[in-house]
Amino acid sequence: MTETTSTDSPAFPAAISTQQQAVEQTLTNNVLASFEDCTDPRLKQLMQSLVSHLHAFIRDVRLTEAEWNTAIEFLTQVGHITDDRRQEFILLSDILGVSMQTINVNNDALGNATEATVFGPFFVEDAPEIPIGGDIAGGASGQPCWVEGTVKDTDGSSIPHVRIEVWEADEDGFYDVQYPDNRVTGRAHLFSDDQGNYRFWGLTPTPYPIPHDGPVGKLLEATGRSPMRASHLHFMVTAENHRTLVTHIFVRGDELLKHDTVFGVKESLIKDFAQQPAGTPTPDGRDLLDAVWTRARFDIVLAPASIL
Repeated sequence: MTETTSTDSPAFPAAISTQQQAVEQTLTNNVLASFEDCTDPRLKQLMQSLVSHLHAFIRDVRLTEAEWNTAIEFLTQVGHITDDRRQEFILLSDILGVSMQTINVNNDALGNATEATVFGPFFVEDAPEIPIGGDIAGGASGQPCWVEGTVKDTDGSSIPHVRIEVWEADEDGFYDVQYPDNRVTGRAHLFSDDQGNYRFWGLTPTPYPIPHDGPVGKLLEATGRSPMRASHLHFMVTAENHRTLVTHIFVRGDELLKHDTVFGVKESLIKDFAQQPAGTPTPDGRDLLDAVWTRARFDIVLAPASIL
């Protein structure tokens, strides 16, 4: 009995003998057995499943030693470029869809609960607090945007005093942490009011590339993929007894919605960012000096923590 591969290339044999199959399977079995004495059931499951899938991949594609060495060199480069301001491993996870699939697995769909999407590599702890109606831009360049909405549970009850973290890139496509001067712009946190309402000024989201000057960028280039992300604004919403929500909202009409390089777009998260002509009165009376601005509404629904 023989097993055939999916290519006729001389580098990949047309048939694998029964004897060779036995050699390969014996190794897989031995590695799996090495974890049998693991006393942590979950760790044992993870390691044995990982070994099974990795060995199956190697056997399926008939991985060469040169290809494996290239993979090790690639991962080494990913590690070398990663520091406290840049997380290349998150970028790698994102562009392979691993981040998004992990989010899907850990955030069960629940009725009208707002859908989650990728966290991304640019969140920073301890962003400044702003009041209701404050401005997260902090001097970052871009078109002003008024964002407002409510926070409710899946039964429709308002949730007061919810912590809402918001962060975004400037109009040039850069987050504050990508600049060398330690600026804090385009990010803040605020709290919903007694009725669960929130509102703030930010910037109209624009498309931008993920950092592509490193190994992940080279991988995208080699595989004919774009590094571009669809225009978006990040949210992280936390409330007691509710599942923490990490999500974005996206700009309706953006040409990149179907080609987001980290696969983060979900239809329910696409929102209207309505253009407001110069001179249009702002909701809070802010004087924009006759600038064009946008406004968007994002009503958030949090799932109960018991769903976890």
